[in-house]
Amino acid sequence: MLSFVLRSLWLLWSWLELMVFTLLLYGLSWLPRVLTRPYYHYLFRIWCDFFVRALGVRLRLHEKNTRTLPKQFILIANHPSALEDVGIPTLFNVYPLAKQGVRHWFLVGRINAAAGTLFVKRDDPESRHAAIDNLIATLQQGHNVALFPEGGCKGRRIFERFQTGAFDVSIRTGIPIVPVFIHYEAQETFEWQEPYTLIDKMWHFMTSQNDQANFIVYDAIEPAGFTDKRAYADHVHALYLQWQSRYLD
Repeated sequence: MLSFVLRSLWLLWSWLELMVFTLLLYGLSWLPRVLTRPYYHYLFRIWCDFFVRALGVRLRLHEKNTRTLPKQFILIANHPSALEDVGIPTLFNVYPLAKQGVRHWFLVGRINAAAGTLFVKRDDPESRHAAIDNLIATLQQGHNVALFPEGGCKGRRIFERFQTGAFDVSIRTGIPIVPVFIHYEAQETFEWQEPYTLIDKMWHFMTSQNDQANFIVYDAIEPAGFTDKRAYADHVHALYLQWQSRYLD
């Protein structure tokens, strides 16, 4: 009983922190970008950390990489839930690619746009091509980017095939891919599938009996050995199937 009360008080305080910081970032988002560019992305990452804490989730970063990660990279991850949308920017200094719908979410959409989040309309070929160009432009500015090669939230099991966008960008820029395998210990609770809404899942996160989220980093994969984006994608997909067998089966 005491632990329940303490957790409830902690979550209440965390939500108050998040709401105050959300209003601050929302207000700053209306300023000219030239004034906010030096610091807004950093504040956005802090905001993501506040969001994770308000959901009552414990992030655990597991560095399985045997080599030092490159200074610049394209981060990819599986997409079993909704939490990784804020979990990844909390742990990694990246500019994520999100679905176009996020751009129009109340408060959150404007904050993401001001922080440099890239957007794509997944069922629109022209939007996907534009997203590739925006990813490359962001990398050319010296930043890191992050995206989900499954092409959306597909549940706890790795989807049957990866989209090739991340691998196309890697080949064209020469920038390696850093793979992250995401594993929620309460797999069924965290998995986002119909008919649950985002609000439903947020409640599931906060009431889960096991709140640990594992973000497992592996060695960067260089594009030098690949000339075909599909072969590159299939190679990395096979690695994810191996990690799935290790952590989920």
